[in-house]
Amino acid sequence: MPTSYELMVAPTGARLTKADHPALPITAPEIAATAQACQAAGATAIHVHVRDGQGRHALAPDLYAAALDHIARVSDIHVQVSTEAAGVFDPQTQMECLAAVPARDASVALREVSGNPNAYVTAQTRGVDVQHILYTPDEVTALLQHFDRAEIPEQSRRAIFVLGRYSDGPQSDPRDLAPFVNAMGDAGLRWSACAFGAQEHACMLAALDLGGQVRIGFENSYVSADGTVYPDNATSVSAFVAAADARGFQPGSAST
Repeated sequence: MPTSYELMVAPTGARLTKADHPALPITAPEIAATAQACQAAGATAIHVHVRDGQGRHALAPDLYAAALDHIARVSDIHVQVSTEAAGVFDPQTQMECLAAVPARDASVALREVSGNPNAYVTAQTRGVDVQHILYTPDEVTALLQHFDRAEIPEQSRRAIFVLGRYSDGPQSDPRDLAPFVNAMGDAGLRWSACAFGAQEHACMLAALDLGGQVRIGFENSYVSADGTVYPDNATSVSAFVAAADARGFQPGSAST
Protein backbone atom coordinates (compact mmCIF):
# COMPACT_ATOMS: atom_id res chain seq x y z
CA MET A 1 0.00 0.00 0.00
CA PRO A 2 1.42 3.44 -0.92
CA THR A 3 2.72 5.61 1.91
CA SER A 4 0.69 8.81 2.41
CA TYR A 5 2.34 12.19 2.77
CA GLU A 6 1.39 15.83 3.14
CA LEU A 7 2.12 17.87 0.02
CA MET A 8 2.01 21.58 0.69
CA VAL A 9 2.41 24.05 -2.16
CA ALA A 10 4.05 27.44 -1.55
CA PRO A 11 3.14 29.30 -4.72
CA THR A 12 4.20 32.89 -4.06
CA GLY A 13 6.64 33.66 -1.25
CA ALA A 14 7.61 37.11 -0.06
CA ARG A 15 10.21 38.17 -2.59
CA LEU A 16 9.48 37.11 -6.17
CA THR A 17 7.44 39.20 -8.60
CA LYS A 18 5.77 38.62 -11.93
CA ALA A 19 9.01 39.81 -13.50
CA ASP A 20 10.51 36.58 -12.18
CA HIS A 21 7.60 34.48 -13.45
CA PRO A 22 4.40 35.82 -15.04
CA ALA A 23 2.29 33.07 -13.43
CA LEU A 24 3.31 33.97 -9.88
CA PRO A 25 -0.03 34.32 -8.02
CA ILE A 26 -0.18 37.71 -6.32
CA THR A 27 -3.83 38.73 -5.99
CA ALA A 28 -6.45 36.91 -3.96
CA PRO A 29 -8.23 35.53 -7.08
CA GLU A 30 -4.89 34.35 -8.49
CA ILE A 31 -3.96 32.64 -5.22
CA ALA A 32 -7.38 30.95 -5.11
CA ALA A 33 -7.11 29.73 -8.70
CA THR A 34 -3.66 28.35 -7.89
CA ALA A 35 -5.00 26.60 -4.78
CA GLN A 36 -7.76 25.00 -6.84
CA ALA A 37 -5.40 23.86 -9.61
CA CYS A 38 -2.76 22.57 -7.21
CA GLN A 39 -5.30 20.63 -5.17
CA ALA A 40 -6.53 19.00 -8.37
CA ALA A 41 -2.89 18.12 -9.14
CA GLY A 42 -2.43 16.47 -5.75
CA ALA A 43 -1.52 19.18 -3.23
CA THR A 44 -3.09 18.71 0.20
CA ALA A 45 -2.24 22.13 1.65
CA ILE A 46 -1.21 25.62 0.58
CA HIS A 47 1.22 28.03 2.23
CA VAL A 48 -0.12 31.54 1.62
CA HIS A 49 1.71 34.85 1.39
CA VAL A 50 -0.16 38.04 0.53
CA ARG A 51 0.93 41.24 -1.17
CA ASP A 52 -0.26 44.83 -0.97
CA GLY A 53 -1.59 46.90 -3.87
CA GLN A 54 1.95 47.50 -5.12
CA GLY A 55 2.81 43.80 -5.04
CA ARG A 56 4.95 44.10 -1.91
CA HIS A 57 5.12 41.50 0.88
CA ALA A 58 2.38 42.15 3.44
CA LEU A 59 1.21 40.84 6.80
CA ALA A 60 -2.19 42.51 6.75
CA PRO A 61 -5.01 40.43 8.28
CA ASP A 62 -7.57 41.93 5.88
CA LEU A 63 -5.50 40.83 2.88
CA TYR A 64 -5.21 37.35 4.36
CA ALA A 65 -8.95 37.31 4.99
CA ALA A 66 -9.61 38.16 1.35
CA ALA A 67 -7.23 35.46 0.13
CA LEU A 68 -8.71 32.81 2.41
CA ASP A 69 -12.23 33.80 1.40
CA HIS A 70 -11.39 33.44 -2.29
CA ILE A 71 -9.73 30.07 -1.67
CA ALA A 72 -12.74 28.78 0.28
CA ARG A 73 -15.00 29.59 -2.66
CA VAL A 74 -13.18 27.16 -4.95
CA SER A 75 -11.30 24.69 -2.76
CA ASP A 76 -11.32 22.95 0.61
CA ILE A 77 -7.52 22.68 0.65
CA HIS A 78 -5.84 23.11 4.04
CA VAL A 79 -4.45 26.65 4.39
CA GLN A 80 -1.34 27.79 6.24
CA VAL A 81 -0.45 31.49 6.43
CA SER A 82 3.01 32.99 6.70
CA THR A 83 4.17 35.44 9.37
CA GLU A 84 7.57 35.90 7.70
CA ALA A 85 9.24 39.24 8.40
CA ALA A 86 11.31 39.03 5.19
CA GLY A 87 13.43 41.91 6.44
CA VAL A 88 10.42 44.21 6.24
CA PHE A 89 8.30 43.80 9.38
CA ASP A 90 9.09 44.00 13.09
CA PRO A 91 7.99 41.43 15.71
CA GLN A 92 5.07 43.60 16.81
CA THR A 93 3.58 43.56 13.32
CA GLN A 94 4.09 39.81 13.13
CA MET A 95 2.26 39.32 16.43
CA GLU A 96 -0.58 41.58 15.37
CA CYS A 97 -0.94 39.48 12.24
CA LEU A 98 -0.91 36.22 14.20
CA ALA A 99 -3.51 37.64 16.60
CA ALA A 100 -5.96 38.60 13.87
CA VAL A 101 -5.42 36.52 10.74
CA PRO A 102 -8.41 34.19 10.09
CA ALA A 103 -6.47 30.92 9.85
CA ARG A 104 -5.74 28.00 12.14
CA ASP A 105 -2.26 27.20 10.83
CA ALA A 106 0.71 29.57 10.63
CA SER A 107 4.42 29.29 9.98
CA VAL A 108 6.89 31.24 12.10
CA ALA A 109 10.65 31.51 11.79
CA LEU A 110 12.19 30.35 15.06
CA ARG A 111 14.87 33.03 14.82
CA GLU A 112 12.13 35.67 14.65
CA VAL A 113 9.95 34.49 17.54
CA SER A 114 12.21 32.56 19.93
CA GLY A 115 12.60 35.66 22.10
CA ASN A 116 8.89 36.39 22.14
CA PRO A 117 6.89 33.83 24.16
CA ASN A 118 3.75 35.91 23.58
CA ALA A 119 3.67 34.44 20.10
CA TYR A 120 2.73 31.06 21.53
CA VAL A 121 0.27 32.53 24.00
CA THR A 122 -1.43 34.25 21.07
CA ALA A 123 -1.42 31.10 18.98
CA GLN A 124 -2.80 28.93 21.78
CA THR A 125 -5.51 31.46 22.64
CA ARG A 126 -6.71 31.53 19.05
CA GLY A 127 -6.27 27.81 18.41
CA VAL A 128 -3.59 28.40 15.79
CA ASP A 129 -1.19 25.54 15.10
CA VAL A 130 2.42 26.69 14.60
CA GLN A 131 5.03 25.28 12.25
CA HIS A 132 8.60 26.44 12.91
CA ILE A 133 10.81 27.47 10.00
CA LEU A 134 14.36 26.26 10.64
CA TYR A 135 17.22 27.41 8.42
CA THR A 136 20.13 25.51 10.00
CA PRO A 137 20.69 22.29 11.96
CA ASP A 138 21.67 24.46 14.93
CA GLU A 139 18.15 25.87 14.90
CA VAL A 140 16.78 22.32 15.12
CA THR A 141 18.82 21.87 18.29
CA ALA A 142 17.61 25.23 19.62
CA LEU A 143 13.98 24.34 18.97
CA LEU A 144 14.33 21.05 20.83
CA GLN A 145 15.90 22.89 23.77
CA HIS A 146 12.92 25.25 23.86
CA PHE A 147 10.64 22.21 24.11
CA ASP A 148 12.81 20.64 26.81
CA ARG A 149 12.52 23.84 28.86
CA ALA A 150 8.73 23.99 28.24
CA GLU A 151 9.15 27.39 26.56
CA ILE A 152 7.15 26.28 23.53
CA PRO A 153 3.89 24.31 23.82
CA GLU A 154 4.07 20.66 22.80
CA GLN A 155 1.17 21.22 20.41
CA SER A 156 3.57 23.23 18.25
CA ARG A 157 6.02 20.36 17.77
CA ARG A 158 6.20 20.96 14.03
CA ALA A 159 9.05 22.18 11.87
CA ILE A 160 10.07 22.76 8.28
CA PHE A 161 13.72 22.40 7.30
CA VAL A 162 14.83 24.94 4.68
CA LEU A 163 17.48 23.66 2.27
CA GLY A 164 19.46 26.36 0.44
CA ARG A 165 19.02 30.13 0.47
CA TYR A 166 18.02 32.95 -1.84
CA SER A 167 21.58 34.23 -1.45
CA ASP A 168 23.16 30.92 -2.52
CA GLY A 169 22.21 31.13 -6.16
CA PRO A 170 19.81 29.70 -4.99
CA GLN A 171 20.62 25.98 -5.01
CA SER A 172 20.21 23.00 -2.72
CA ASP A 173 21.18 19.35 -2.70
CA PRO A 174 19.51 16.25 -1.23
CA ARG A 175 22.61 15.81 0.94
CA ASP A 176 21.69 19.09 2.70
CA LEU A 177 18.88 17.25 4.49
CA ALA A 178 20.99 14.83 6.55
CA PRO A 179 22.39 17.42 9.03
CA PHE A 180 18.84 18.55 9.89
CA VAL A 181 17.59 15.01 10.39
CA ASN A 182 20.67 14.09 12.44
CA ALA A 183 20.15 17.14 14.66
CA MET A 184 16.52 16.09 15.21
CA GLY A 185 17.47 12.53 16.18
CA ASP A 186 14.56 10.67 17.77
CA ALA A 187 12.96 13.82 19.21
CA GLY A 188 9.68 13.17 17.44
CA LEU A 189 9.17 16.39 15.49
CA ARG A 190 6.54 16.37 12.79
CA TRP A 191 8.81 17.69 10.11
CA SER A 192 8.64 18.85 6.55
CA ALA A 193 11.19 20.30 4.16
CA CYS A 194 11.48 22.75 1.30
CA ALA A 195 14.41 23.36 -1.03
CA PHE A 196 15.64 26.14 -3.29
CA GLY A 197 16.74 25.63 -6.87
CA ALA A 198 16.52 23.04 -9.61
CA GLN A 199 17.05 20.09 -7.23
CA GLU A 200 13.89 20.95 -5.30
CA HIS A 201 12.04 17.78 -6.29
CA ALA A 202 15.07 15.54 -5.68
CA CYS A 203 15.44 17.02 -2.21
CA MET A 204 11.78 16.45 -1.44
CA LEU A 205 11.91 12.85 -2.63
CA ALA A 206 14.79 12.39 -0.18
CA ALA A 207 12.58 13.92 2.54
CA LEU A 208 9.87 11.35 1.82
CA ASP A 209 12.41 8.54 2.00
CA LEU A 210 13.43 9.79 5.47
CA GLY A 211 9.85 10.01 6.76
CA GLY A 212 9.21 13.72 6.27
CA GLN A 213 6.49 15.76 4.62
CA VAL A 214 7.15 18.08 1.67
CA ARG A 215 6.56 21.62 0.48
CA ILE A 216 7.19 22.66 -3.11
CA GLY A 217 6.28 25.63 -5.26
CA PHE A 218 7.45 28.84 -6.85
CA GLU A 219 8.45 30.33 -3.49
CA ASN A 220 11.47 28.05 -3.67
CA SER A 221 11.78 27.00 -7.31
CA TYR A 222 10.03 27.30 -10.63
CA VAL A 223 12.50 25.22 -12.66
CA SER A 224 12.89 21.48 -13.05
CA ALA A 225 16.12 19.53 -12.66
CA ASP A 226 16.93 19.99 -16.36
CA GLY A 227 16.36 23.75 -16.18
CA THR A 228 12.91 23.76 -17.78
CA VAL A 229 10.69 26.51 -16.39
CA TYR A 230 7.36 25.24 -15.10
CA PRO A 231 4.45 27.18 -16.63
CA ASP A 232 2.64 27.29 -13.26
CA ASN A 233 2.69 25.83 -9.76
CA ALA A 234 0.23 23.07 -10.60
CA THR A 235 2.59 21.67 -13.24
CA SER A 236 5.34 21.42 -10.66
CA VAL A 237 2.95 19.70 -8.25
CA SER A 238 1.86 17.21 -10.93
CA ALA A 239 5.47 16.39 -11.80
CA PHE A 240 6.36 15.81 -8.17
CA VAL A 241 3.30 13.66 -7.50
CA ALA A 242 4.24 11.44 -10.45
CA ALA A 243 7.85 11.11 -9.27
CA ALA A 244 6.76 10.32 -5.71
CA ASP A 245 4.16 7.83 -6.91
CA ALA A 246 6.89 5.91 -8.75
CA ARG A 247 8.60 5.48 -5.36
CA GLY A 248 5.48 4.32 -3.54
CA PHE A 249 4.26 7.61 -2.08
CA GLN A 250 0.87 9.25 -2.59
CA PRO A 251 -0.36 12.59 -1.25
CA GLY A 252 -2.96 12.28 1.48
CA SER A 253 -5.06 14.51 3.70
CA ALA A 254 -3.16 17.28 5.45
CA SER A 255 -3.20 17.14 9.24
CA THR A 256 -2.03 19.61 11.87
